[in-house]
Amino acid sequence: MSNILVGVTGGIAAYKTAYLVREFIRARHNVKVVMTKKAESFVGHTTFEALSLNPVLREDNTPKPISHIDYALWADICIIAPATANIIGKINAGIADNELLSTILALKCPLVLAPAMNTNMYNNVIVQENIKSLQSKGIYMILPASGLLACQTEGEGKMQEPDIIAEKVLNIFNKNNLSLKVENDMLSGLTILITAGPTKEYFDPVRYITNESSGKMGYALAEEAHKMGANVILISGEVSIVSDIPNIHKVVSAEDMYNAFLSFYNDADIIIMAAAVADYAPVYENIKIKKNDDELTINLKKTKDILSYAGANKKDNQILVGFAAETNNMEEYAKQKLEKKNADIIAANDVSRKDIGFNSMDNEVTLFFADGHITHTGRQSKQDIAKIILAESAILHSEKNQ
Repeated sequence: MSNILVGVTGGIAAYKTAYLVREFIRARHNVKVVMTKKAESFVGHTTFEALSLNPVLREDNTPKPISHIDYALWADICIIAPATANIIGKINAGIADNELLSTILALKCPLVLAPAMNTNMYNNVIVQENIKSLQSKGIYMILPASGLLACQTEGEGKMQEPDIIAEKVLNIFNKNNLSLKVENDMLSGLTILITAGPTKEYFDPVRYITNESSGKMGYALAEEAHKMGANVILISGEVSIVSDIPNIHKVVSAEDMYNAFLSFYNDADIIIMAAAVADYAPVYENIKIKKNDDELTINLKKTKDILSYAGANKKDNQILVGFAAETNNMEEYAKQKLEKKNADIIAANDVSRKDIGFNSMDNEVTLFFADGHITHTGRQSKQDIAKIILAESAILHSEKNQ
């Protein structure tokens, strides 16, 4: 059970927020509500008081001069739904001209915004810059859906449905709790084997094929695990990252990575396969291929599937985490991979997006578990994503080894 603070602003989607509060109450969480004056023109405060069984903090009812501080310190997580263009801009500017904004500035917990507005307003460059600026400051966004809006136009700006918002808020809350637990001693004494970066597959002495992987996700996992007391073994393709991890094994090709993996996987408690290993390698020519024709045909052969090998040879007490970098049908392919590779977790991300994934400092992954449950991380730094994956892996390991 957690303390969830719900902020309501002056948008037509405020009526949905009543259902959101009910979702939290049904899940047995404590809820308090803060409303702006304009929000009350859409939904009365008595509705939220009846649903939450707590007094609503509002402009015309402040039980004491510092009620906003009390509400802020009480909260484990805060969600503002709907988050209008006005409130988004004011939060980004640090303005505190009402009870809700004053409460937000006093928060010590995660803040989540669920924007809702007209399509043209949502796509306005200023609004988009404010959203990106808040995300860069660590504020979570549950971005709107497309659909028919109250203004009878069709497009982006529709607030997500209450059940979706509730699920995402609770995932964010759980993620933050997991990260805090892991930072203590959950990884102490565990050996974690991590693969990272791309592989290079040469087809003659000077040319090769490779992929876009920078290794940032794998190195973030290794560095966070090392901070948390784990014995980390990092097998890395060629990357430009400089790291203080003491046990790094540099490799070039998929075959090199496979051979290095064989040397260490038996001793690992948790195996995290974050490397982007080539699925195919060229048939190698010993001398440089000369440029003769307009087209060059390169014969490819399948490389060894390291994740499949790990899944087939996994011990009962080992945890196996794989990655699925997809451009379409992400959920379908991730679930197929989870079952086919006999993994405990598949971390899937959409690499067609330019703001996350390859070469980005941020990522956004969906974790698919062998027991069927799913966790969405939302967009955040790769270090924070690493903490979530390590936390979930540590919990699974603990459960398997009780």
